Amino acid sequence: MGDRTDSLWPLHVDVHDGDGPPMLLVHGIMAGRALWAANIEPLREVVTPVVVELYGHGRSPAPTDGRAYDPGTYAEAFDAIRAGLGAERWFVVGHSLGAALTLRYVLDHPDRVLGHVFTNSASALADEEWRTNMRATIGGAADALEAAGHAAFATSRLNPARSRHLVPHVREALAADVALLSPYGIAQTMRHTTPTTSVRDRVHANPAPCLVVAGWREMVFDEPSGYAERVMPMAEVHRVDAGHSPNGEVPEIFNATVIAFVRRVLAARQR
Repeated sequence: MGDRTDSLWPLHVDVHDGDGPPMLLVHGIMAGRALWAANIEPLREVVTPVVVELYGHGRSPAPTDGRAYDPGTYAEAFDAIRAGLGAERWFVVGHSLGAALTLRYVLDHPDRVLGHVFTNSASALADEEWRTNMRATIGGAADALEAAGHAAFATSRLNPARSRHLVPHVREALAADVALLSPYGIAQTMRHTTPTTSVRDRVHANPAPCLVVAGWREMVFDEPSGYAERVMPMAEVHRVDAGHSPNGEVPEIFNATVIAFVRRVLAARQR
């Protein structure tokens, strides 16, 4: 599947120079590479940032084949990126929907991960009630968004470019890229990715050091972050004064916390 994914459904990837191993950065729905505008430069101090854009987002295509959007397909696509870089292991970071996908990757490819970081994500650790509600409602929401076209992004609560909590240059970068979002691709993401992203039943098998940077102001993430803290081995939860997007709301804190985590992981491997 890796070869098929890599050849037929190429993801847009930006590789930045950095002083350390690769670190994959995966955004959430209706975002793109602009989500990491306040993080890439500081992270270059310890890693080589590798920024991917999901299908239907930014500069990546919006395939018509629903299989492209499957979380398992994404896991294989991410590993194809790693292999293309010639890296045996790397760090991965996910935000929101991206956190669900990177967690899936870590669990599917445990021998490829040095450590992983994720921020607020209801879908990543969703319980059965959330999954049931999502399956019942997501199809209609996807149809409505696709029918409305780009006009839907101006009012959607899922659009991070509308968040007043982000630092200005991150919000402005996201707003500049809204025109690159594909209504069809986002609708396909809602239909084929979101409903099956939860790995709640698997995270007890977490194989690598993990840092959860949890914005405590988003109350819906309180239970999932607490669940991660209770059941995930090698996981630490760092709660910060932020909402859904700690990396874009309190970037200085996020960056310092992630850099310290990377240094601890690399130092432990050298002992």
